[in-house]
Amino acid sequence: MTKLFARFAKDESGATAIEYGLIAALIAVVIIGALQLLGGSISDKFTEIGTAIDNAGN
Repeated sequence: MTKLFARFAKDESGATAIEYGLIAALIAVVIIGALQLLGGSISDKFTEIGTAIDNAGN
């Protein structure tokens, strides 16, 4: 039983999974922030493209 606890204490795979989770969360926060900053200009550009396509059909 003591060997089981010693092996469990040395196991770092759980810590690695937590680190990967934190990295993924940080990347998601950066992407969300970038989309919020660029969201207005991207929306305006899509509106401009849609208007150009509608006018080209007339």
